[in-house]
Amino acid sequence: MTTPEIETDPRIVSLPAAEIRRRFVEFFAERGHEVVPSASLVPAGDQTLLFTNSGMVQFKDVFTGAETRSYRRAVDHQRCLRVAGKHNDFEEVGRTPRHHTFFEMLGNWSFGDYFKREAIHYAWDFLTRDLGIPPDRLAATTYKDDEVARAVWRDEIGLPPERMAAWGDVDAGDDHNFWRMAETGPCGPCSEIHFDRGAALSEGPHCTPDHSEHCPRWLEIWNLVFMEFDQRVDGRVPLPFTSVDTGLGLERLASVLQQVPTNYDTDLFTPIHERMRALIGHDPAEFEAERFSYQVIADHARAVTFLVADGVLPSNEGRGYVLRKLVRRAVRHGRLLGRTEPFLADLATVVIDLMVDAYPYLADRREDVLAALEREEAQFARTLDAGTRLFDEALAGVAAGERVVGRRPEDLPTDAPRLPGEVAFKLHDTYGFPIDLTVELAAEHGVAVDREGFDAAMARQREQSKSGRKADLVRHAEQAAQYEAIARRAGGTEFLGYETTRAEGTVVAIVRDGLEYEELAAVGDSELRTEPAGAAEVVLDRTPFYAEGGGQIGDQGVLRTGDSVAFEVEDTQRLAGGVIVHRGTLRGRLRVGETVTAEVDAGRRAPTMRNHTGTHLLHRALRNVVGDRARQAGSRVTPEGLSFDFPFDRAITDDELRAIEAEVRRIIRDARTVTPSVMTMQEAIAAGADAFFDEKYGERVRTVRVDGYSHELCGGTHCANSGQVGSFVITGERSIGSGIRRIEALTGEGADAWLAKRVEALDRAAEIVGAQSVEAVPDRIAALQE
Repeated sequence: MTTPEIETDPRIVSLPAAEIRRRFVEFFAERGHEVVPSASLVPAGDQTLLFTNSGMVQFKDVFTGAETRSYRRAVDHQRCLRVAGKHNDFEEVGRTPRHHTFFEMLGNWSFGDYFKREAIHYAWDFLTRDLGIPPDRLAATTYKDDEVARAVWRDEIGLPPERMAAWGDVDAGDDHNFWRMAETGPCGPCSEIHFDRGAALSEGPHCTPDHSEHCPRWLEIWNLVFMEFDQRVDGRVPLPFTSVDTGLGLERLASVLQQVPTNYDTDLFTPIHERMRALIGHDPAEFEAERFSYQVIADHARAVTFLVADGVLPSNEGRGYVLRKLVRRAVRHGRLLGRTEPFLADLATVVIDLMVDAYPYLADRREDVLAALEREEAQFARTLDAGTRLFDEALAGVAAGERVVGRRPEDLPTDAPRLPGEVAFKLHDTYGFPIDLTVELAAEHGVAVDREGFDAAMARQREQSKSGRKADLVRHAEQAAQYEAIARRAGGTEFLGYETTRAEGTVVAIVRDGLEYEELAAVGDSELRTEPAGAAEVVLDRTPFYAEGGGQIGDQGVLRTGDSVAFEVEDTQRLAGGVIVHRGTLRGRLRVGETVTAEVDAGRRAPTMRNHTGTHLLHRALRNVVGDRARQAGSRVTPEGLSFDFPFDRAITDDELRAIEAEVRRIIRDARTVTPSVMTMQEAIAAGADAFFDEKYGERVRTVRVDGYSHELCGGTHCANSGQVGSFVITGERSIGSGIRRIEALTGEGADAWLAKRVEALDRAAEIVGAQSVEAVPDRIAALQE
């Protein structure tokens, strides 16, 4: 592929990407914006998104009014991934000079503070005054009827008509200059700033600044989104206040200031190219000849490094499948370049070294990232050659054409030869070829893939439900919208459960089958002699019921009116906007505004607390015994027991398990004080608190410290001291996926009962084999075997 020639502008001063990032944050911090850390690529507490695809994801609830912050202005640099859903750049990666799966979004935010005029002026001042980009190289677009933004650009900034354009009509299906994060959520018209890369790149009179980017002359660098609406399943409604959400692509801005033809020629990518060239032995001319594959590899190396660092591991579904798809596409392009040995861990090292100053957590995750990528690349290498042979044999029977690396599947003629869906499925199922990789491979040979046949084969294997993920997302979105509306009307639920398991609260909402009721009564069947009952959800203004979170299961119990049980709580969830939802069975009559007594099942809460404190002790002991890379990747805390998931590339040995048990039991015997505290996130990290997994944390966080032993961010319920955990026993350790292990354990009465059964079994075994004592059982069995 060829890259365009760029005429150097002596007025533009080249800056490293790291300097651009730093100057952006400082510019807005000096103007009263709170500096907010980048969120994880895994959206915390958001069922509607697979990955963080823009800077505004962590602020979604702030825009709707469901969450409040101590600041009304913010600035950040956010790591983003676009490989699925509404915003998906996967197919364009490597083919264009500007598209990526992983990228950084520089953003400034206003939550009910400044709006269009100030946002436009801030952007213009940063670009032209701070960075020194000549004003005559910039243009702007606005939404079709946004006269306010257009007037600011025309009358205050002074843009001439030829460097302004109006586009979009969202109600007619044209989303240009109207931004939505996903199918639902905050949205609004936007104004985009474009950089003129030079008249020499113009492809004709149609080449005007616009969102379509069909002409290489114009490069969109900054999108100013004016948040005015909340997109719901049934339409758009105004947000409670107007806000600003801007996104400035760091890679694109670096290409402007460094005056290079593509993002892939900036200092964010060139060190990756150089390492790959060194591994293969290519000179600059050979690099240019194979630029497409180099660009795919560099992009994917960045994406997979950050995905693993953010806790995602390869699997066959969800986020893990996306990671696997990226790894395997990169490996396949490495083969195209002639590289048969592993290389992704090498490139990940370069990525970490490049990005660690901006994202310090990469240093802590280095070993985990390298180990996961080495393991996944080796696993795919074992099947790649065999799968390629199957693919080549199948191509021989479908009249494949001349190979063109980088050919788009959508550019194939309608009568192109087709690879059977069953072959594509076998490549996926037996050899680990993601379907996207098979489609790309086939297109290079001028062959389409029978996607219907592939999908049918997948359906037969999975016996997948008819609803599918999209229906699940719609259901989650509908629930979230409903409870966000309740939160706006009644406020969030005050949680009292750290201090008590019994409290009075006022009913603020009653929901059944997605409908709200002012009053609802349980109905029985007199003929069938059934008790009055009905599934429902109840929201109180205050409650002692703990909502599921941090791995801990939600509380159960009852809501009473007087001496009668009006509602049996079978589960407690926090769905949206700080609202705690009691799910269960209506046994009497409830009405909005009524005072009820909320009683948590204390006999169920107590063992749950023991297991949660036991989980913290297990986590610390595990890391002390096998190393810090065994960090939390998930947990489950119930009254019956606990499980703890962590990344590790081997089984924990029996000696290690005994050492972990012994350490936890020692801390239990010490009866160390367990102290919860509330502090800012920055204070918690400075104090050494561990924060793992994909929980959603606010500005102020709760930490739980076991005196002199462990300190973690945690919103769960805990014992007052470690001695209350009582007993501890590990009941199992196993693999639950590629590179992920799980330890299962019991505490308190559960551990005592489990150990008692083991002793009883040993006593019975001694009796059966005729041993004088339990200790003599092994010798007696050996004697019987002789």
